[in-house]
Amino acid sequence: MDRITELQIFSAIAEEANLTRASEVLGLSVSGVSRTLSALETRLGVRLVQRTTRQMSLTSEGESFAQNVREILNSLREAEESVIRGAAEPFGTLRIGASLSFALLHLMPVIHAYKARYPLVRIELQASNRYCDIIENGLDLAIRTRRAEADSSVTIRKLAEVPRVLAAAPAYLDQHGTPETPEDLQRHRLLLYSLAEDWDVLTLTDSTRTCRQHVSGDLVANDGQILRDAALGGMGILIQPAYIIHDDLRAGRLVPILPDWVPRGLTMNVAYPTRSFLPMRARLFIDALVAHFRENAFETQWGSHLTGAGRAPQIMPEPAAECCAGS
Repeated sequence: MDRITELQIFSAIAEEANLTRASEVLGLSVSGVSRTLSALETRLGVRLVQRTTRQMSLTSEGESFAQNVREILNSLREAEESVIRGAAEPFGTLRIGASLSFALLHLMPVIHAYKARYPLVRIELQASNRYCDIIENGLDLAIRTRRAEADSSVTIRKLAEVPRVLAAAPAYLDQHGTPETPEDLQRHRLLLYSLAEDWDVLTLTDSTRTCRQHVSGDLVANDGQILRDAALGGMGILIQPAYIIHDDLRAGRLVPILPDWVPRGLTMNVAYPTRSFLPMRARLFIDALVAHFRENAFETQWGSHLTGAGRAPQIMPEPAAECCAGS
C-alpha cells in the first residue's frame, strides 16, 4: 500500500475515532482498515491509537501525527486543485485569528478588499482576545502583539511597533483633574485590560527614569472596546494600544495623559505555521495585510500621540534610574 493511502486511512480513523465508521467513510472493510493501522504503527514504532473493547482514542503521538497528516493531505489536495484550475486564482478556506478590536478596526478592511479580488476564498475569522495555538486550532494565520513566538513551528512577520497610550475623556479630566506625574495616577480611576501581561502593574518610562507601580482598576475588562467605551463615557483613564483609540485621540474625544511618560509598547506581527508549502490564499492575504500597514503608515500615525520630548514610538527605552510607587 502506498503511503498516501495509508495516511488517508489514518486520517479517517483519527477523524471518526471509530474503525467501523472510518471504514464506511473510506469504503473499505473494517479488517483492512485495522491491518493498515497496525502496519503503520509497526513501521513507525509507536502506538498511535489506544484501543479498548468499547472505545478508541488517539495517543499523544497519534494526536501530533494526525495534525501533521491533515496538513500533508490538505497541501496535496490544494496542489492538485491548483494544477486543475491552472493556479490562476486562490480558493479554499482561509482561517484567521485576531483580537476583536484588531478584527473590527484593521482586519475587516483588508478582508473586504481581499474578497473582492479573490471571491473563491472562504474566510473563517476567529475573534478572540486570548492567544490560541495556531497549529492546534488549524489557523492559517493570526495577529499577535508580542515580539516573538515560543513555538519554532510558527513564523512571524512584523507589521508595526504599537505604542500604548494613557488617555481620558475631557469630561473626566474636567471633573477629576489631569495627572501631572505617574504618582498622581494613584488618585484616579483607572480602566484596566485584564489580559495584558502584568495588567495590575503599570510601568512608565521617560527620558531619565522608569516608574513601576501597582494599580487597581475601577473597571477591569478583557476587551479593549469595553474599556474604550467606558473611557468615552468619562469613567476613567485607560491604557490602551494606540491602534484602538487613534481615531478618538485625533478627534479629541480622548486626550493623552502624561505624554512624557511611555507605557510598555507592543510589537504587532502576523504569525503563521512554518512549512515549506504556504497556501496561495494565505500568502496573498499576508502580503495584502503587510501592504495595508505600509500604505497607511500606521506605525507613524500611532506614534504621533507620543509628543513628549518629540519621541518616536518605542517598546521600552533603557532607563537611567528607577522609582517605585504604590507597591
